[in-house]
Amino acid sequence: MRKRPCLYCEEPLEGRIDKLFCTPNCKSSYHYQKSREQEASLYNKIDVQLKLNRRILKLFNKAGKATVRKEELLKEGFNPKYFTNYWKNKKGDVYLFCYEYGFLERKENGRLKYVLVQWQDYMN
Repeated sequence: MRKRPCLYCEEPLEGRIDKLFCTPNCKSSYHYQKSREQEASLYNKIDVQLKLNRRILKLFNKAGKATVRKEELLKEGFNPKYFTNYWKNKKGDVYLFCYEYGFLERKENGRLKYVLVQWQDYMN
């Protein structure tokens, strides 16, 4: 009787008849490889974009408040449609946030810009 091969390394299997992998390492490697081959889920795509947005906002907002041209952020891969929460100030302006970094779109001198802020205690 011929032994079945391991699904990952194709070594002959020893032991139980329903065994699929020769070692826990082969089992882990097999499932990791399969997950890398699958297309990213919608949840993962959104999570990746939110993290990218946060990283970009953090990069351009070193002092806690900054104004940056919208095109600069978009060029880096920023997508304003993805945010985690919002805050409305007393003037009625709505700041959109990616975790603790926020942005507000403004038009200054005919150019679209973002006012970048960092979450503060008084915003709770």
